[in-house]
Amino acid sequence: MDWLSLAGWLGSALLIYSVMQARVLRFRVLNLAACVVLAGFNAALEIWPMVAMNIALCGINLWHIRALVTTRDDDAAYAVLEVGGQDEYLRHVLRVHAADILSFQPDLVWDGAAPDNLAFVVQRGDETVGVVLLHVAGDTATVLLDYVTPRYRDFSPGRFVWRTSGVLAGRDLARVVTSPRMVGAYYAKLGFSPRSDGAYELAL
Repeated sequence: MDWLSLAGWLGSALLIYSVMQARVLRFRVLNLAACVVLAGFNAALEIWPMVAMNIALCGINLWHIRALVTTRDDDAAYAVLEVGGQDEYLRHVLRVHAADILSFQPDLVWDGAAPDNLAFVVQRGDETVGVVLLHVAGDTATVLLDYVTPRYRDFSPGRFVWRTSGVLAGRDLARVVTSPRMVGAYYAKLGFSPRSDGAYELAL
């Protein structure tokens, strides 16, 4: 197999792999790489309509990547909304993502009727990108769930709950403590301190 055929197969494989991605940023980056390879492949074969299409797709992907990266830490891009523990929309989100949620938070037990439980959904526009569930005891909020939907797993929308949203202000809380059984915890990046039991703690 010559290098040109190899480039064609590589570009096609990358294109197929990119559209299989659930994560929006990863999809755009892989799709961009595929379009670059295929633009070069079609240029070598002098198939100019395909070259033009792939160059246009490169531009579209670059525009979306720039928008995603420049707003990933933008407070205005996300909204943190407190909802009732038994809110029907919250129950719907938890039900739809139940299997995925348990793969990250295997010890989750949620009683929406408990008066000391708090629930928040994280929105990007009209799309729900995360859910945070807390149990409050005294001056400590324990994280029962900090979930990000697959499309936005390249980002950390939960950080807006802890750092910038202000939803925990005025609740007489001194600290937030995570579950030691959370899989793939990202809290060290947000200034949480690791504890000996495997949990993380943030002083408020």
